[in-house]
Amino acid sequence: MKPVAIFRYFSIEGPGYLATFLDAHAIPWRLIRIDAGEVSPSDTSEFSGLVFMGGPMSVNDDLPWITPALALIRQAVANDVPVLGHCLGGQLMAKALGGAVSRSPVKEFGWGEVSVADNPIAREWFGDLSEFESFHWHGETFTLPVDALRLLSSRFCENQVFSLGKHLAMQCHVEMTEEMVKAWCEAGTGETTSGFWPPVQSAEAMQMGLTNRISALNEIARRLYTKWISGLAL
Repeated sequence: MKPVAIFRYFSIEGPGYLATFLDAHAIPWRLIRIDAGEVSPSDTSEFSGLVFMGGPMSVNDDLPWITPALALIRQAVANDVPVLGHCLGGQLMAKALGGAVSRSPVKEFGWGEVSVADNPIAREWFGDLSEFESFHWHGETFTLPVDALRLLSSRFCENQVFSLGKHLAMQCHVEMTEEMVKAWCEAGTGETTSGFWPPVQSAEAMQMGLTNRISALNEIARRLYTKWISGLAL
């Protein structure tokens, strides 16, 4: 089987639980460290799927790897190679497919409830779930590309997840591990101490009950990843 390509843009925003999941299902994967200067491939033919992770930058920044990433996403969709995006990765997907990415009126940092849309496609991805607690770390938001369907929303961000056939773009972070939450809290002190109110939690609040929260989120991620890998190209 061809490997899944996982694009990393920031050292502490790696694949997290996704790597554990792929290993458990004997699915090969290759980490492409854009943050370490690795060059993005220009062709999707050597991969069974593409995964784009998060990062503190904006897809609207003038960075040399953004245009190639957008082109690769468009190529993958055209060639029916499944694409999966987490936060920045979801924003890259939205922009590549004709949506817009802009500053969100409200930042979301920490744990927050999300609601599953009442439509058949959302049920395919989320089963009988109507809401759950996810992890958030974003200050921008995306609009939906043409033909994309909203699957998830939160009080502070209408477009949390969209699907387009076998492709899934997420604003929220379902890939989290306990270690990642702790690392982000340490690295993002300036973001989480800029004034607390419902969508911006303190580092202490984010780490309360962390083991149970991560375990529950892993179950959600497992459900989404299971459906996503069903479309991988052999």
